[in-house]
Amino acid sequence: MPDFNQQVIEEFRANGGRVGGMFEGAALLLLTTTGARSGRPHTTPAVYIHDGARLLVFASNAGGPKHPAWFHNLSADPHVTVEIGTPAGTVERFVATAVVTEGEERDRLYAEQASRDPGFAAYQAATDRIIPVVALHRLDLGDPERHRAIAAHLVKVHAELRAELTALREGLGSAATEAEGPAVRDTPTLGRQLARHCLTFCGALHAHHHNEDSVFDLLEREFPELSDALNRMREEHKVVARTVEELEALLTSGAAPATLRAEVDRLATRLEEHFTYEEAQLLPALTRTRAVPGT
Repeated sequence: MPDFNQQVIEEFRANGGRVGGMFEGAALLLLTTTGARSGRPHTTPAVYIHDGARLLVFASNAGGPKHPAWFHNLSADPHVTVEIGTPAGTVERFVATAVVTEGEERDRLYAEQASRDPGFAAYQAATDRIIPVVALHRLDLGDPERHRAIAAHLVKVHAELRAELTALREGLGSAATEAEGPAVRDTPTLGRQLARHCLTFCGALHAHHHNEDSVFDLLEREFPELSDALNRMREEHKVVARTVEELEALLTSGAAPATLRAEVDRLATRLEEHFTYEEAQLLPALTRTRAVPGT
């Protein structure tokens, strides 16, 4: 299935949102969620319908006994990226918030979809679970209150990541010191615990940068003067991602705490430079008061 989905994704992007085969003629979008465990982006094709200003997708999993992975991901983090084809033959990409419908609203929306496409009635009949209906609400960055909320969230996440990284570096430093001294029976256990902490931190960092990348396109339209700075931030995300991949490779190789500490120190230096630059560029733009036209 992953190979099949990847083929659909590539065809979708290459052909302005149109695909052939079993999805030919279907209203299809690409939904990118953040992995609940890995923090990495995951893209999945999904059938959708318009419902006013929002889009609806259905976690049918073809009537399987479990919810699809993308539903578990957006349940953990409702910030998603959507790609849809346009009448002009291009693919539009935007950020949205996923809201799982409930109760009578869910039942009505699913019944309407089943009447449009009997396949969805068959999916529900094939499983004991209630197939979720998810509403995708496009993020509007034109509201100054939204700007301030994004700024506050940026500061909060950066503070949390800095604190986690400080705790991780201190733990790795202690483990390295113990490993260099007399044999300590619990050092391997401590190393495994720190490795899990490293992977958790890496996942959180992946998720943060994925969400930022999704918002940057909207910010660039709203603040064209930030175009060069946003391009630099995108490139810095790639550099940080490569550093994280190298750290994760060390973790899986069973590297000693001292080796991990050196790699984490390298990551910390790059992250602090990146966080400081982001805050210097984005916070003034997001928090300043704009003049009202005509005043």
